[in-house]
Amino acid sequence: MKLLLLLLGFAALAAAVPISNEEKTYPRFIEFPDGDGVMHTVDLEAEPDMELLEEINRNPANNRYLLYTRHVNNVIIKLNNYNQTTRNSRVSQTLVINDANSVTSSNFNARLPTIVVVHGWLSNQLTSTNTVIRDACLKKSDVNVIVMDWRRLASSDYATAVRGVPAVGRGLGQFLTFLNRVTGAPFNTMHLVGFSLGAHVVGNAGREIGGRAARVTGLDPAGPLWNTNSNRLRPSDGVYVEAIHTDGGTGGLGIGSAVANADFFPNGGNSQPGCVTSLCNHNRACELFAATVTNNHLVGRQCSSTLQVSLNTCTGSRLNMGNDILTKSGSGLYRVNTGRSHPF
Repeated sequence: MKLLLLLLGFAALAAAVPISNEEKTYPRFIEFPDGDGVMHTVDLEAEPDMELLEEINRNPANNRYLLYTRHVNNVIIKLNNYNQTTRNSRVSQTLVINDANSVTSSNFNARLPTIVVVHGWLSNQLTSTNTVIRDACLKKSDVNVIVMDWRRLASSDYATAVRGVPAVGRGLGQFLTFLNRVTGAPFNTMHLVGFSLGAHVVGNAGREIGGRAARVTGLDPAGPLWNTNSNRLRPSDGVYVEAIHTDGGTGGLGIGSAVANADFFPNGGNSQPGCVTSLCNHNRACELFAATVTNNHLVGRQCSSTLQVSLNTCTGSRLNMGNDILTKSGSGLYRVNTGRSHPF
């Protein structure tokens, strides 16, 4: 019995270790999900589509910006012979870079905080992770939520999408500069939130505006082709940069290593309670973030090492994970223990 317990203990310890000081490596072929949870075989050594990358570099207007607010749109639609107004919390208004009228005629309010949400690979504006975050933010506060749809690049093969992330991020940064110029919306009321590949997109966007965004949040930043990539999310990309790592183990979809001012590792940052697949672990970052916007209830303990994160022996200072507080600050590694279902 003692031998059995000892073996089980070692097995649990091995499964718990999500991160290390060394960059992890991936095989050439991996499985990576699209926005609907369908797994795709990815060749990490594939030749990128250089023609598409050149187009993306030339034209930041390939990105679409969809505004959601608490307002009722000034549009009436005909539905089953009844006139019905549309709510901007569900039906978006399109903002177009360098088209001031698209902004001034919209419900955008420069006096309110602006939260930008950016999806990952093979996704678009309708991807469920966007909806979860959008709805949580609008239910919590009167804010502008802008969902960036970058499907033109995100729908390409993974190797091409990775190469184009810096250009997409620069385009978002240019859009935020345009928004600031047209409306006066200050950068210190902007919170950029990106999931998976989108986490590196918002990092590059924050870099484009000189790290002036109040917050940049990376939700399980993508790992494949990013471990030694200088264009990945960095601590200097915003006034406060946070990363939430939920699938960072060996072969996981997330990067796993510290990339921000404050890096949170829920349940060790590898496998999440109630999850049996890497996809579930990966998406959990979005669910946890949305829950913290609503409740601000998940509290991390600072860790002095990655080993403490893995062993759940962190005893340092406390810092709430996620939430929507624009003046949030902090640094270091944090372990957070959560439940298996919403609100965790």
